[in-house]
Amino acid sequence: MTLAEHPAASNAERTATVREVTYDLLRAYGLTTIFGNVGSTEQPFLENFPSDFRYILGLQEASVVAMADGFAQATRQPALVNLHSGAGLGNGMGALLTAYQNKTPLIITAGQQTREMLLLEPYLTNVDPTTMPRPWVK
Repeated sequence: MTLAEHPAASNAERTATVREVTYDLLRAYGLTTIFGNVGSTEQPFLENFPSDFRYILGLQEASVVAMADGFAQATRQPALVNLHSGAGLGNGMGALLTAYQNKTPLIITAGQQTREMLLLEPYLTNVDPTTMPRPWVK
């Protein structure tokens, strides 16, 4: 579904949401299969999940990264992985290292607490999210 076809669109101009633009971008690159271990931080992204996408649910983040690694190698295309928060990224690190060694093209996102809560550093916060997966990511 394009922005113009979106049910909320009207004759008046409107601004696209980040969520809508993200799904349109993923469609444009053929990334309509998402591997993940869903949690509370991913709910806004997955709410009203588009029917032309497929979500492959795994019970633990290491398994999810490994499944995406195999999928990307089999299809010879990048795979999209959505992990649950900083702790979830930590759980997937072993499989991420393997994917890196395999030179597998993975796109990995990790959920995060709402910005308002980050100042309090609640349980699932990752205060420096780009540091943990180094040097295995760009």
